Amino acid sequence: MRAASLKSGTIYVKEDVPEPVPEFGTVLVQVKACGICGSDLHFAKHGAAMLALGQEMSGMPAMGEGPMLDLDQDVYMGHEFCAEVLEVGPDTVGPAPGTLVTSIPVLLTMSGVKPIVYSNDTAAGYGERMLLSAPMLTEVPNGLDFRHAALTEPMAVGLHAVNKSGIKPGEGALVLGCGPVGLAVIGALKLKGVDTIVATDFSPARRALATTMGATEVVDPSDEPAFDAWMRAGGGKPLVCFEAIGVPGIIDSVLRDAPHSTRLVVVGVCMETDRINPFFGISKELNVQFCLGYDPMEFNGTLRSIAEGELDVAPLITGEVDLDGVPGAFEALANPDEHCKILVTP
Repeated sequence: MRAASLKSGTIYVKEDVPEPVPEFGTVLVQVKACGICGSDLHFAKHGAAMLALGQEMSGMPAMGEGPMLDLDQDVYMGHEFCAEVLEVGPDTVGPAPGTLVTSIPVLLTMSGVKPIVYSNDTAAGYGERMLLSAPMLTEVPNGLDFRHAALTEPMAVGLHAVNKSGIKPGEGALVLGCGPVGLAVIGALKLKGVDTIVATDFSPARRALATTMGATEVVDPSDEPAFDAWMRAGGGKPLVCFEAIGVPGIIDSVLRDAPHSTRLVVVGVCMETDRINPFFGISKELNVQFCLGYDPMEFNGTLRSIAEGELDVAPLITGEVDLDGVPGAFEALANPDEHCKILVTP
């Protein structure tokens, strides 16, 4: 089969990927749509650094040991997907062929959990077909368009960040950065009933999307600093600030400029060494929460919110390409005024 692959830093389309064969506990699916994630863009450029940092870490949950990812071999990516069931593996209970499904991007195996994110041997969403674990499948409800269902995964990231923040009635939010993650946070804040959401971004297109997703005030930080905008528009409410930019210096600037007792939720992934002045945070008794991903309840709840029309993701989809268009889509997503979310529809 065909699949887009990353090899030695270059995205290309591989024509002879082995066909995945369903075994016990798995389901063969045809990919209908897969969103291109910002983390994939980062990995294409900084994969070696990401792997090196991962090797330095301890304390991560055990998920089964596998071979080290080889960046000079084909790396299959794509974890924001909706797919159609083709075949259920032997002795496995699963949805009938033709059913639209999505799933948390992991494959359960006898040797452990294989993330469907970056792999030399596990087919993923930038390909024609892939395997999913039957127990992890969620059927797409309400006749929801498969394109919209594919955005369940990235939107669940926003819900998780909002849940981790512990934001309560009477508090307000400042969202720094209106890329896909920041927009997902804004959508989740609106779902939670937060009535004061200030969002900042340099891009006019992304500021417009922030308004569409529920921001009550949008600001170009080159015209008005983010915390000046919050002091003007926040109505004196306690503040929860979401950092969705992920570049060096942002966390320290928040610690420096945020009001006393602000809670900072870091959801932007910075891939470089950064520095902070703890004095800022200590002096103002700030709380900092780092967060990543989501849990199964958040994933399924997000799909339900999309299917019931509570969370409108259609405006976020700004492009659609086939497999041959994936390399160009990676390049196009570097321009924040041109695109937000491009879907791959094999």
